[in-house]
Amino acid sequence: MCTGVRFSDDQGNMYFGRNLDWSTGYGQKVVITPRGYKYKSAFLGEMANSPAIIGMAIIEENVPLYFDCANEYGLGVAGLNFPGYASYAPSAIDGKTNVAAYEFPLWVALNFKTVDEVEKVLPNVAIVAKPINEKYPVSQLHWLIGDAKRSIVVEYTEKGMEVFKNDVDILTNQPGYGWHKENLRNYMNLFPQMPKEVRWGERARMTAFGSGSLMRGLPGDYYAPSRFVRVAYLNTHYPAQSDEASNVSRLFHTLTGVAMIDGAAEMTDGNYEKTVYTGGYSSATKTYYYNTYEDPAIKAIAMKDYDLDSAKLIEA
Repeated sequence: MCTGVRFSDDQGNMYFGRNLDWSTGYGQKVVITPRGYKYKSAFLGEMANSPAIIGMAIIEENVPLYFDCANEYGLGVAGLNFPGYASYAPSAIDGKTNVAAYEFPLWVALNFKTVDEVEKVLPNVAIVAKPINEKYPVSQLHWLIGDAKRSIVVEYTEKGMEVFKNDVDILTNQPGYGWHKENLRNYMNLFPQMPKEVRWGERARMTAFGSGSLMRGLPGDYYAPSRFVRVAYLNTHYPAQSDEASNVSRLFHTLTGVAMIDGAAEMTDGNYEKTVYTGGYSSATKTYYYNTYEDPAIKAIAMKDYDLDSAKLIEA
């Protein structure tokens, strides 16, 4: 399972990040796709003269398979597990812009600068169930796409392409975004403020034990609907920050609020899910930050430290 989040600072810079939750990693690394890299899409031919992109990925057949990434214009995209709901086109559809599921994050980051631009073309896009090779089967995902102003959720289901305006700027896993957003109405009673003294009858007066009294009912388990509610509450109530360090701290603290601990949630194969890594991008400094389950120290990879005009993929 996974959790994604987007917010902007008080100066309009985007911070975009995610937890990748699973029982094991995939050998993922921070990968920079420089401007000179030429990518041959599964259906769309060669793409070149692209913006530089940075994110967490594995490289297969010289293609960066991004779990999450962002380009130098400040557009971010992250794929989150969506089994039982994702249903891609079995083959290319005539008259559509056909994008293989494995390349969707890369395609978005290569071709667009804003959420508005992506949203405009998505009705004519088909996401196709084509694997890159036999080693990596098609993953069932949905995607969080964000920029400095807003975010959307992209789901490709039996209904075809579905795009949701995401006013809480977060995403978890199944069921679909529409269900999750409706479910938030069950938690309208949550507030961060301290409650006032309450009187029952003429003489009984009661005060809260301390802060957090009006948060009672916020789910604390790792189930995807519960994480959706929890991270939506944390993200929308966190005070806006000004400087880079404070915003990176906000990103990681928010995602820590839904991070999974080894031994707490067993999968069907008997293994336990944990937050393999937390990663995020700052459009203010064009820097990717990440830590891992084994090493919680946050590391920073800045685009400016690399040759962004190179033609070869860069493993940072």
